[in-house]
Amino acid sequence: MVRIDKIRVCFWLILALGVFARVFLFGDVPGDINQDEAFAGYNAFTLMHSAADSYGYRLPVYLTAWGSGMNALESYLMIPFVAIFGLKVWVIRLPMLIVGVLSLVAVYHLVRRFSSGKLALAAMFLVAISPWHIMLSRWALESNLAPGFVLFGILFFVKGLEKPKLLVASALSFGLSLYAYATVWSVVPFIVIACVAYALWARSLRHTRYVWISLGVLVALACPLVLFLLVNKGVIPEIKLPFLSIPKLVYFRDSEISFAHIPRNLANLANILVKQNDYLPWNSFGRHGLYYPATLAFFLVGFCVFVWNAIQDIRRRRLGLSTFVLVWLFAGLAIGALIQVNVNRVNLLFLPLLIVSAFGIVFAFERIHVRALVVPLFAYLICFATFEKEYFTTYRDRIGNYFCEGIEDAMNLALSKSAGKSVVVDPDVSYPRVLFYGKVPLDSYLSTVKYTNFPSAFLYVRSFDKYIFTDRIIPEHRQDFVYLLENSGARMKTLQDLGYNVECFGKYVVGY
Repeated sequence: MVRIDKIRVCFWLILALGVFARVFLFGDVPGDINQDEAFAGYNAFTLMHSAADSYGYRLPVYLTAWGSGMNALESYLMIPFVAIFGLKVWVIRLPMLIVGVLSLVAVYHLVRRFSSGKLALAAMFLVAISPWHIMLSRWALESNLAPGFVLFGILFFVKGLEKPKLLVASALSFGLSLYAYATVWSVVPFIVIACVAYALWARSLRHTRYVWISLGVLVALACPLVLFLLVNKGVIPEIKLPFLSIPKLVYFRDSEISFAHIPRNLANLANILVKQNDYLPWNSFGRHGLYYPATLAFFLVGFCVFVWNAIQDIRRRRLGLSTFVLVWLFAGLAIGALIQVNVNRVNLLFLPLLIVSAFGIVFAFERIHVRALVVPLFAYLICFATFEKEYFTTYRDRIGNYFCEGIEDAMNLALSKSAGKSVVVDPDVSYPRVLFYGKVPLDSYLSTVKYTNFPSAFLYVRSFDKYIFTDRIIPEHRQDFVYLLENSGARMKTLQDLGYNVECFGKYVVGY
């Protein structure tokens, strides 16, 4: 008789559920494209073709993008996919999708390293069905890579205590997390130092050559960003090498971290955690919140359990999951205290929050009866099914407005009609979308771009290549222009009165 490994079966069922939630209609919901992911995608395109970013820096450690910068890791991760499949929306979203799916596996193995299969499955399940993590995995906001890479760093660290070679992978993951999101620069060193100190205290970190190799990897990855800070603080000039650039940004946002505003920032963070909403539709929506309404109560139970376990583990000088997760959790809270956050700015907080909550659920219901766990299981499955239904119906229609649904088809028509003509584009389209869908050659962009507000933290353009950004219809020289404007009855009528053919694409009209 073949014995069924129930833990393994449940693992694959949860993974299949998580993959489905992230892959179904991938690239279509949300659609078309957010301006930040469009800029990240265009930078991947220019890096692939010219080894330079959209500001002309060769292989930069940080993208200049809007003027005040953009994290570079995701654009670099997009390059192989863009090289194979071309510059498309679903293609540039693949790195985030892959990291999101791998995070489910990593959560399971991190918890399983110290706890039972049941607890590992509970944590994996809660992340797999979390609205926050599902939504995060389906579009390409570059900062949302950070939670996954910090998770990988912690997982490889605890695994590396048994197999020292994996410490190198931990250092690589932590180092890459710095290129995923600049906000974590202030807390990743704390996480690394705390993990190392705890492992030394528990007498689990052996002195091997891999410890020194890992340290070298982490320092090598961190040094360019230290130089980046020195460049943008005006201490040293910018660095341009054939294989690396450390740019001086047009505008350096170095005033966001503030100790004076900690009370206000903590109040804002508490409001987000309790309401599970920052009122940005790409982060959460409706009654589902970030992790469903009841989860916060279970988090409080799990937090008490984790604190007690961590105290016992530290006192007895033994390794345990609780200390690692609490270090991670407090790092996320520190970010929320130091800056004014929304959900994606404090994204480092939610994976440890979900792990702690899963422990709270198991702890609470096992005190009733071991079979009582079916109650939260079915309750969360119902919540998940309700979320999925709304996500792919009413939410799909709503988010399309924020992601400029229709812009791809409108751009394609405008380009097909623009031979020898200028394309007049509504500024609300946002120029990164035009760069992305127009696949504008980098040399043409750099040689022709004219800004309306240079220097500034967020640069806006007046024109580049054959594109002119204005919402004004120019009645003269009709034969010289194609228009791509936001849809309104007045604009359609004006274009038609001037003899243009007009076609509508969602919130956009094209006149040619």
